[in-house]
Amino acid sequence: MALGLIKEFRDFAMRGNVIDMAVGIIIGAAFGKIVSSLVADIVMPPIGLITGGVDFRDLKYVIQEGTADAAGKVTGEVAINYGTFLNVVIDFIIVAFAIFMVIKAMNTAKKRFERQKEQEAAAPAVPPADVQLLTEIRDLLKKQD
Repeated sequence: MALGLIKEFRDFAMRGNVIDMAVGIIIGAAFGKIVSSLVADIVMPPIGLITGGVDFRDLKYVIQEGTADAAGKVTGEVAINYGTFLNVVIDFIIVAFAIFMVIKAMNTAKKRFERQKEQEAAAPAVPPADVQLLTEIRDLLKKQD
């Protein structure tokens, strides 16, 4: 029973779809890191400069300040970090736009390929050289009659 389960799992894991999905997830995770770096290190600094040197990651609305009591026990602040949220929204927009562009390019290539196939199918097949020669001879013989 256990061997059958292991064999079934192996067959499932080695199917092409699962491997393709795993590769897609790994590439997607790496792409996510690239986009996060793009937003944090390239896009946001100029925007921060335009807005007067504001680092969006530092933007927050403090609900309660952090405190320290007489015993030295520190209570952290309670804040809504909307700057971090803005960074994540910009990450999402860039990723969504990049995926849109990739899908758009794939659809364009697919349409071009389909049009090419249709043109090839619609074009009459050119007969071999010997058949063309025989056709010419036949036509010349018809003219002599």
